[in-house]
Amino acid sequence: MTPERYRKVTTVALVALVFIVVTGASVRLTGSGLGCPDWPTCDGSQVISKFRDTPEIIEFVNRMFTGVVSVAVAAAVLGARRRSPVRRDLVLLAWGLVAGVVAQIVLGGITVLLELTPPAVMGHFLLSMVLVANAVVLRHRAGEPDEGRRRPDVPVPTRRVSWALVTLTGLVLLVGTAVTGTGPHGGDPDVERLPFAIREVVRLHAGLAWVLTALLLVLMVRTRRGGMVLAAVAAQITIGYVQYFNGVPEVLVGLHVLGATVVWIAVLSLHLSLWVVEPAPTPADEPAPAAR
Repeated sequence: MTPERYRKVTTVALVALVFIVVTGASVRLTGSGLGCPDWPTCDGSQVISKFRDTPEIIEFVNRMFTGVVSVAVAAAVLGARRRSPVRRDLVLLAWGLVAGVVAQIVLGGITVLLELTPPAVMGHFLLSMVLVANAVVLRHRAGEPDEGRRRPDVPVPTRRVSWALVTLTGLVLLVGTAVTGTGPHGGDPDVERLPFAIREVVRLHAGLAWVLTALLLVLMVRTRRGGMVLAAVAAQITIGYVQYFNGVPEVLVGLHVLGATVVWIAVLSLHLSLWVVEPAPTPADEPAPAAR
């Protein structure tokens, strides 16, 4: 497999992971989280859903799409081993996707068995973000030259700002899951919510998003890049405010989940772009030996 083709394989794996985040959100937003009340079977006796009602269908289809993600991840591993030349970093990152998908399947089962308790649902989403980060790094590395030395393209203070931006983005995602666990759309009408004041949690989430925006602007001034990241963050903040002041309708909440994933990918991609790989010198580039 050529490096160019393998990078396309990693892109497919990343898209599949983003898609299952959105389908998982649809399960929660439609109240279908316990459509299949058991795991790994659907209802204790049937592995395959009987398609008796909409919640069961939605939950079962989401479970089945996990198989599609598994195939995409397996293709990433197989492609890394068949890629020419084989690179150890790509093989390890691809296996990281496999480990993450297995962990996600197990955690998903535990979430159902715990009847969608908010901490389990929050962990399910955050693990998805770890998987997405792994896929972003894999795709980025797959596009780098096979030979050469990776070096920073910006000074140390700028890299520190970038690391702070990545950390803050992760914190915004974490607090966002607390908002989800406190507010409506728990995946089932009877799920107990977190004992927080929703208004205060939302304010904290929004405040962190504005700090993230300010930090991003600092990084943009230092690097002259990041315009697409700013657009994604601005769109996400806009959706957040619109959904909050309109009673958090399901469609907008689903868009907000997708937006959170897109912002995470964009921030990570910007961070990774601050390092470059210098191609190894060719024999023609090496200085000629000094004459005696």
